[in-house]
Amino acid sequence: MRKIGLLPRLIIAIIAGIIIGSIAPVWVVRLLATFNGIFGNFLGFAIPLIIIGFVAPGIGDLGSGAGRLLAITAGIAYLSTVVAGVTAFFASSAVLPMILTPGSLTINAENPEEALVAGFFSVDMPPIFGVMTALLIAFTIGIGIAVINGDTIKKFMNEFQQIIEKLIINIIIPLLPFHILGIFANMTHAGQVATIMSVFAKVFAMIIVLHIIILAVQYLIGGSFAGGNPFRLLKNMIPAYFTAIGTQSSAATIPVTLEQTKKNGVSDGVADFVIPLCATIHLSGSTITLVSCSMAVMLLNGKMVNLGSMFPFILMLGITMVAAPGVPGGAVMAALGLLESMLGFDQNLLALMIALYLAQDSFGTACNVTGDGAIALMVNRISGYKLKS
Repeated sequence: MRKIGLLPRLIIAIIAGIIIGSIAPVWVVRLLATFNGIFGNFLGFAIPLIIIGFVAPGIGDLGSGAGRLLAITAGIAYLSTVVAGVTAFFASSAVLPMILTPGSLTINAENPEEALVAGFFSVDMPPIFGVMTALLIAFTIGIGIAVINGDTIKKFMNEFQQIIEKLIINIIIPLLPFHILGIFANMTHAGQVATIMSVFAKVFAMIIVLHIIILAVQYLIGGSFAGGNPFRLLKNMIPAYFTAIGTQSSAATIPVTLEQTKKNGVSDGVADFVIPLCATIHLSGSTITLVSCSMAVMLLNGKMVNLGSMFPFILMLGITMVAAPGVPGGAVMAALGLLESMLGFDQNLLALMIALYLAQDSFGTACNVTGDGAIALMVNRISGYKLKS
């Protein structure tokens, strides 16, 4: 089963969940709900560990090579990520209310036939500390590693990161399809599946359009600043875009991104530095997806969505997702803590969010890596180089 890609497994899980929720007796749905409850509690326990495992080593690694070029590249990448998130907010604010029905997934507790089925039992798995505590610990350790250039704690955190990656790759990711299956079976049983499938298609289409728009803007700025034709430069990055769709990994796409960036005339030294770094810290496509999907989920559940709550979330996304792209579904995994603590998502909403995000994860990755080439154009010019003809 694991030889099948994650996206096909999720699609199979969604279809199976709809079928089971439509024809299976209540006790089957309840059994799946029991698994969902246990897995959801385990996910809640793991979220603070995921945050520390990703963020602390990521910040520490950035600081280890501290210098003017690093600061400039990281600053541009972070600004690009935040701008993409804010763009997604305004676009989603304008478009989502027109294509989705606010509050359409809110459960009417007075009608037992439409209520989600509860599990047979639950197993409490309280996290060792809260999400905000985990973020503060991660920032403190990461910045500390960068400042003192500590080797011992850096090795410890790198090994801890490897443990967390194994946890995600070998436990959480394989069990996710079963979790999604249970969620969709329960939603189908509650009569909500038509709304969910409609949401998937509409939000997916809007996100792809936003990806294309943000890439056009990035290359208009990067190309104009570097003194090249933005459309030709963007066209040269198409191989990297489609490679990322196939690999679903920024890290695995680095060789192709690097080759196409150099074809765009960027200095070898600048390209060799910027592309691997941005594969870790530049997440404009993933941020667009996370912001759009989270707003869709909130709107469907009757939650208030405004810039006051979303802007801090966007600012934090650019930090917490550092080092996450190397792991399948890493961006949304790193964002779970923020979704829970800043936007008030419960386990059902987190599961729906994961399904929405992973359904188009490869396109977000493709947007990320293609945008890396635009950043390389800007850094190349700032470093005093002109594009090679």
